[in-house]
Amino acid sequence: MAVRKFKPVTAGTRHKIIGTYEEITRTAPEKSLLSPKKSSGGRNNTGKMTVRYIGGGHKQMYRLVDFKRAKDGIAATVKTIEYDPNRTARIALVVYADGEKSYILAPNGLQVGQTVMSGSGIAPEVGNSLPLSEIPLGTLIHNIELYPGQGAQMARSAGSYAQLLAREGKFAIIKLPSGETRMVLVTCRATVGVVSNVDHNLESSGKAGRKRWLGRRPHNRGVVMNPVDHPMGGGEGRASGGHPRSRKGLLAKGKKTRNPKKTSAKFIISKRKK
Repeated sequence: MAVRKFKPVTAGTRHKIIGTYEEITRTAPEKSLLSPKKSSGGRNNTGKMTVRYIGGGHKQMYRLVDFKRAKDGIAATVKTIEYDPNRTARIALVVYADGEKSYILAPNGLQVGQTVMSGSGIAPEVGNSLPLSEIPLGTLIHNIELYPGQGAQMARSAGSYAQLLAREGKFAIIKLPSGETRMVLVTCRATVGVVSNVDHNLESSGKAGRKRWLGRRPHNRGVVMNPVDHPMGGGEGRASGGHPRSRKGLLAKGKKTRNPKKTSAKFIISKRKK
């Protein structure tokens, strides 16, 4: 995966940096694995706008990605690597030995024709999904479950990965992409490797219209609003707005909002880096 920079032929291409898409082998998705995706435009069921700054954008279909990887012991062959408009990572179409088709998150380096498997007693190779109890310590992993059988919840975006640090009894200790170190049950599954599209963080839209294609409308800063609309609004001239805070008054820089009595707090060994 690489990125390409454009010549400044127009104002929109002056700062445009996008991926080369060289790893993608097919442009049309598998129809049997598509699902309609409703665009709300930020409105609820009564038509009232409840979320600002979203709406418009290109029509998209949802790809049914298998985050559980529950077909144990059945080999699956990678048929295509595809683009997914719903996520930053690439997805891979795999066909199991029994004929079933499925989409999985494509790890970096996955090739068409490669075989992937899931379950216990398989080799910890890139693209294979197995319990944390069977993955060697120090391995880079992604697509990690928080609860056994729930389906992957962590380390799913482009280029992200976690590292398996240790095992203590029925828990594995994992360092997450945020820098947080936490305990997860060893019966939870994870996929070996790093998520594809690792250069995604180097990309630059180049123009405002590209945000609109994604369905993101212009966002107004609180400091340019009136006091009736935002705690940071108002003042003579260009006022700083005071301490940064949200529209409903919560301090934005460093105020702890997590409940200290939350049940999962005992599984967090060290908090994320700032």
